[in-house]
Amino acid sequence: MSKVCQITGKKVMIGNKVSHSNRKSKRTFEPNLFDKKFYIPEEDRWITLRVSANGIRTINKKGLTNALKDAKAKGYLTTY
Repeated sequence: MSKVCQITGKKVMIGNKVSHSNRKSKRTFEPNLFDKKFYIPEEDRWITLRVSANGIRTINKKGLTNALKDAKAKGYLTTY
């Protein structure tokens, strides 16, 4: 499973690890992802999403159905 949030679209970024002597080597910055189950009362079913901590906050703020609709419109989510 890829390391991409299905609500916000956050994914792995690449940058430099910089030592005390200022030597640089490549490293990855990974999003804070969780596999979380959400209940959709309109459809009376549970869905499992891979969401970041920021994605969970977005769902709490907008509501699950609006967050899913926005994610599908932006192309982060194909089906749920």
